[in-house]
Amino acid sequence: MIDMRMTGRAALVTGGSKGIGLGIATNFARAGASVAIAARRQSELDAARSAIIAAAGGAAKVVAISADVSKAEECARVFQAVEGAFGKLDVVVNNAGTSRAQAFETVTDEDWQADFDLKVFAAIRLSRLAFPGMKARRWGRIINILNIGAKVPKAASVPTSVSRAAGMALTKVLANEGAPHNILVNGLHVGLIKSEQHEVKLAKSGSNDLDGLYAQMGKNIPLGRVGEAEEFANVALFLASDAGSYVTGTTINVDGGLSPVV
Repeated sequence: MIDMRMTGRAALVTGGSKGIGLGIATNFARAGASVAIAARRQSELDAARSAIIAAAGGAAKVVAISADVSKAEECARVFQAVEGAFGKLDVVVNNAGTSRAQAFETVTDEDWQADFDLKVFAAIRLSRLAFPGMKARRWGRIINILNIGAKVPKAASVPTSVSRAAGMALTKVLANEGAPHNILVNGLHVGLIKSEQHEVKLAKSGSNDLDGLYAQMGKNIPLGRVGEAEEFANVALFLASDAGSYVTGTTINVDGGLSPVV
C-alpha cells in the first residue's frame, strides 16, 4: 500500500496563494503536514490559508507569509518565520514565478535579472537555508517547479525557458549532494494547467468563455485537455512523502503528454 501521509512534516510552498502552489499546499495539509505558504499579497495569502484549513478539515496548522522571495533578505525572513512557527523545515517547494515568454531581442538585462532572481536565486537561497537542518535530521525534500520549456525551449520563450533550465541543473546538483543525507531533490515540469493567469489573460481580451479557452488549449495535448492543479499537486505529494523515498535527481513532466521529450 502506498502511504502518502506527511504527518509530522513541516513544509514551505512559495507562490502558495493560488494555482499550482495552492493545490500543493492544500494536498500537503490534507496529508497531515504543517504548511507555510509564501507570496507577495497578504489578502490572497489570507484567503488561501482559510481555504487550505477548510479543505484539511479545520485542524491543519497553516501560516501565511507575505514576502518577495526574489530578494535574499526576504528568503531569510521566510525561513526564520517557518522555523519559528514549526521548529523545523522538512520540505521546500520552490514554486514562485510565472511564465514570461518573449522574443530574445526584446528582453532587457533587467528582465533577465528579475526572472533569475525570482526563479533561480530564490530556489538557491531557500534550499541553502534548509539544507543544514535537513542534513542534521537526515530527512529532507526539495521540489523545484519548472516547465516543459526547460527541456524543449521554443523560439520567443525567454527568459523563462532559460531560467527553468538552470533550475533543472540545480535540481541535479542538489540531489547529488543531498543523497548521502537522505535529502531528495526533484523537479516537476508544468505543461498547461488551469490557473488564474489564464483567466486574467482571458479577461484582458474581453472574453468570459473560460471553458472555450481551455477546450482550445487542450486540442494539442495528447490527453485532450488542460490539467487540474490538484493533478499536478498529487505528484508533488508523492515526492514529498515517504512513498517517494527512492526518487531523487529526476524531473518529471506533468503535462498530459505535451512535451515531445521525456
